[in-house]
Formats: sequence, C-alpha cells, structure tokens
Amino acid sequence: MDTDLDDAGLVHALDVTWGTRRGFWGAIATVDHKVIARRYIVTAFVFLMLGGVLALAMRLQLAQPEARIIDPDRYNQIFTMHGSNMMFLFAVPVMEAMAVYLVPLMIGTRNIAFPRLNAFSYWVFLAGGILLWLSFLLDAAPDVGWFAYVPLAGPEYGPGKRADIWAQMITFTELSALAIAVEIVVTVFTQRAPGMSLDRIPLFVWAMLVTAFLVIMAMPAIMFASSTLIMDRLVGTHFYNPAEGGDALLYQHLFWFFGHPEVYIIFLPAVGMVLTILPTFVQRPVFGYLPLVMALIATGILSFGLWVHHMFVVGLPRLGESFFTASSMAIALPAGIQIFCWLATIWAGRPIFKVPMLFIIGFIVTFVIGGMTGVMVASVPFDTQVHDTYFVVAHFHYVLVGGAVFPLLAAVYYWFPKMTGRMMSEVLGRWAFWLIFAGFHLTFFPMHILGLQGMPRRIYTYQPELPWSGLNLFVSVSSIVLAAGFLIFFIDALRSWRSGQPAGDNPWNAPTLEWATSSPPPSPNFCFIPVVGDRNPLWSTPGALAVASGLRVDRRELLVTSVVEALPQARESSARNSVWPFWAALATSVMLVWSMFSPWAVIWGSMPIAVTLIGWFWPKGTPEDDS
Repeated sequence: MDTDLDDAGLVHALDVTWGTRRGFWGAIATVDHKVIARRYIVTAFVFLMLGGVLALAMRLQLAQPEARIIDPDRYNQIFTMHGSNMMFLFAVPVMEAMAVYLVPLMIGTRNIAFPRLNAFSYWVFLAGGILLWLSFLLDAAPDVGWFAYVPLAGPEYGPGKRADIWAQMITFTELSALAIAVEIVVTVFTQRAPGMSLDRIPLFVWAMLVTAFLVIMAMPAIMFASSTLIMDRLVGTHFYNPAEGGDALLYQHLFWFFGHPEVYIIFLPAVGMVLTILPTFVQRPVFGYLPLVMALIATGILSFGLWVHHMFVVGLPRLGESFFTASSMAIALPAGIQIFCWLATIWAGRPIFKVPMLFIIGFIVTFVIGGMTGVMVASVPFDTQVHDTYFVVAHFHYVLVGGAVFPLLAAVYYWFPKMTGRMMSEVLGRWAFWLIFAGFHLTFFPMHILGLQGMPRRIYTYQPELPWSGLNLFVSVSSIVLAAGFLIFFIDALRSWRSGQPAGDNPWNAPTLEWATSSPPPSPNFCFIPVVGDRNPLWSTPGALAVASGLRVDRRELLVTSVVEALPQARESSARNSVWPFWAALATSVMLVWSMFSPWAVIWGSMPIAVTLIGWFWPKGTPEDDS
C-alpha cells in the first residue's frame, strides 16, 4: 500500500519510542545502531591517526643509517603497537562499524538484531584500545610484534606484562568482533524488508554477511591462541613449550588460520563498498550480480585454505607446501572475476569522477598491484628469498591499505551525507585523494626494491655501507606526503561535520534503500517498512515506495521476514535502551585486566559479570526489556 511517510504525528511518536534520552546516562544507555556505529567509526579513526603517528616515527628512525632517534626497545614497542593497533583496533572494527550503521538501513529495518549486545561490543572494544595505549604511555607496551610468536612471547623470553597485555587486547577486540558478526548474520537473515529476497540483497550486505561468517569461524582460533599463550605465561601450562611436549609451530598455525582470513575480513567489506558506490557514479546497475555474489562466497571459503603460505620457511612437508601454493593462487580467480565486473560496469556506464569515484579508481589500480605480488609470494622458491624482507611489508600494505583503506575513504565521502546530512568538500577531497594516492605509491612501492635488495623487516637501524640508505630516505620523505593527504581528509571531515553544505536526502541519486529515508536518518530509520521489488529500488521506483504497515508505534517492534523470499512472518520486540551493557562491559574489562596478575580473577571477576547479566536479562514485564 502507498502511505504518506511524512506524517508529523507518526514521526514524533516513533521518535519518542525509538529515540535516545539526552544527557550522559542517555548516551551511555543508547542501543541505537546508528549512534553506536558512529562511535565505533570515530574511535577507529582516532586509532588510525595514532597508528599513523607511530608509522611516521618508524620512518624517521629509518631515514638514515645508524640513527639514534629511537632506542631499540622503544622501536620494538612502536612497530608492535603500529601493527596491533592497525589490525585489531582500526581495520576490522571500522569495517564492522560501517556494517552496523548501514546494514539495517540497506535492508529496511529499524535496528540491528541484539541491540544491547551491540552496545556491549563497543564498550569492550573501547576498553581493549585504552588498555593497549595506556601500556604504551607507561612504557610497558607489547614488544613482540603484532603476531606475538612464541617462544619470543613466551614466559622464557618475554618477562613482564608486555605480552600479556597483547594477549588480553586480542580477547577484548575479538569478543567485540564476534558479537557484531552474530548480530549481522541474524539481522540479514531475519529482518530484511518484505520482497528483499536473497537475489535482491545489496552487494555490500552480501559482503558483510560473508565477512560475518569468516569472523565467526576464524576468530576463535586467535582467541584460543592468545588464551593459551597467557596460560603458558601465567598459569604454567606448556602448550607451546617443546621441552614439555608442547609445539611452538602450533601457535603459528592457530594464528595464521585466523590471520589470513582476517585479510579478507578486512578486504571483503571494502569490495562491498566498491560494488555499492560504483553503480551510483556510473548510473547503471553493477555488471554480473550473481557472479559477484559467488565470487564473494568463494573468496570466503578459499581464505581458510591459505594460512600456511605464511609459514613456507618453517620446514613443512613439500607436498603440503604445494597444496597451499595452489590454493593461494586459486583465490586469484574470484578476485579476477570481481575486477572484470568492476571494469565492465565502468565501461558500460558514464563515469562521474567525484571524490568517491576517484578513490575507487585508486583502489582498483593499487589492488591489482598488491594481488600480483600476492601471487609472487605464493610461490615457495620466491617466498623463501623474500620472507621477512621489506618486499612482504610492501605487499602487505598494498593489499590492506590499497585494498581496504582506499574503498573506506570512498565510503566515508559517499555516506558522510547520510550520517551527518552534510557534504564533504569536493576540492579538499581531490587534494586528499591525490596526496594519499601519490604518497602511498611513493612510500610503499620502493619497499619492494628494498626487499629484493635484502633489507629485513623489523630492524631499527642498518649500517651505512649497505645499499639501502637512499631508498629509505626517499620512502621516509614520501610518507610525509601520505600523512599530509590524511591530514587534509581529517580536516575536511571535521569542517564538513560542523559547517558543510546541506546534502539533501539522496545527493548522489543512489539506488539502494538507505537513501530512501532522510539524511541523517530518524531514530526508527523508517516510519513504515519499505517493500522491495528490485535490486535497485530507488531507480526502479523513483516515486514513493510501497510500504508495509502494522507495527506498533508505542513500543519497539521489528518485522521478521523469511530467510529466502523475505516474506513477512512475525512482529518481534526490540530491546529498549539500557545501562546494563555498559556495566557488563566494565565488569568484563576489570576481570580481563585483573586476570593478567592473578588467575583467581577469572573466578572472583565472574561474580560482578553475573550480576550485570542478571540486571541485563531480568524480566521487567515489557517485551522490549525482556529481549
């Protein structure tokens, strides 16, 4: 049925029901997915800035041979902090945060599933980040690399609490990531707008669904690895002590069983962003919807068969190495399908080279280079020569920065009007793009050459007679260009948030459902749940969308639909705002930090956690509070 979506009385009533109370405790108690996602995004970008400062510090130290700007111990802390911060506090959380904000809007629902768990996940993530950075300020930061290999991170070679802090930071961040993954899976499968069958789901939602399953299957491996590491250190177990029957290589297998899927946990959301933004700026539907969905799923499946290519030099059987070489090369096939679909979409459309489109083009160029070097290091003979050199550093950054950060920046420029109601500057955006694009390639491409010249990674200085000083100085200067681009980006974002040009509801003439509501969206997202009849509903139905009615206005209700065809099935209550997720996260954080000093913390610390969970789930007589 067609219904007036601008009814002022309805909007006010829904805003009262779904809104967030003003004041400190209202902010603490909110379970609005948009508010929590914005907190995630801002916090993750703060960690990006801090990680970038650490990167500049490392480049300053390496600009000249035998520099004494940073001492070896502090340098070990800095490169460990940089990697851990970027991987666990920025890359994965910011991608999941974009999903927390966008997925409910894209599928036409009013909130994410398990909204209190969503709030809990943010507070736990924030606590993990504070723990890591406080340790750095106290000169007690982890110094064992972002991977924390044993025996270096074990009790024999890692005295003090540095490795313990790294292991517990992993527990914080992975607990947060697992919570969001569960929420996304349930939201996508049960809360899609009527008519949004599986073959009409936006490609960004498909990408996040695959990513969520990767998180659910991969994260337990790293949580087990970090938990057993801290048990070896604090309780006296011997999981990784060969003298007592343990195995140090077990840790590497566990870490990389998570570590390589994590690359795709970061990359697949970026692909989903590209597949959502690209059609808007060529004004035609994406080419090859079904092959792209299959490529996303195939990439997720194949990502679990690659982890050993990080371990080619540890002395594994040759037959096993051959298998992982083949699987590492096979994953290039779905990537190739995606690249050709991107190019076909651009070729068949009329490209509009706004700032988001520039970052998409930069992504395609950079990702192709990173993919080619990925195929190179998949070869055992070549990997044996360049393993632990700057060639791997260059490849890693081409894949993760080029393959994830460029699409992320495109997404920020693209969805900034949706989140704030204001446009970012086109002029500053172009300056940011060209400085970041040029600075990135000038910084990281020469690292391939340094690696081929034999420069090992994770060193804090080098001798002047080695042939690395010229390129290292060039790389360090180029990193300033890259940093200048990011500085302009942050200035543009802050300026636009405060005084940017008003955007309107759909400034890009985009086809997906999040643009069917106002910008920024109201508290309930949609006054009526839209009905979808096409993959690009705003292009196929340019006027008012058909809507479904029947949900209560005086309490929080969601429409539950079937998994395959998205047929309406039931009305389900959605949890109201509550402070208990905050207290539960605080109690969990205290227990995890305390456990680094005493194993009894697990016992005694569980008691306040139990109290907060009782308060969280205690029946209060209303469906919203009992969910």
